[in-house]
Amino acid sequence: MTPGVEDLLDMFPRLINRCLAAYTRGDWGVSADRELNDEAVKSGEGRILAAYPIDPARPRRGYAENTVWVITEADRSVTTLLLPEEY
Repeated sequence: MTPGVEDLLDMFPRLINRCLAAYTRGDWGVSADRELNDEAVKSGEGRILAAYPIDPARPRRGYAENTVWVITEADRSVTTLLLPEEY
């Protein structure tokens, strides 16, 4: 995880578990890359990007505000939780 996500853990202690649980189920959250993600999982090739609200009680405004991304690199070497502004 990036420093920005780590800073959120005091306010949202279950954030990582909630995001990773959805991610492992193939629930890509509010990501616009759903079809690409599904194909990447099936083929074993391509990056996977999911987006989840940080505070589910607060509406998401745009793609970046109140959003944490989970990205798995195309070669499957690493999965990272980050804020969009840290990309």
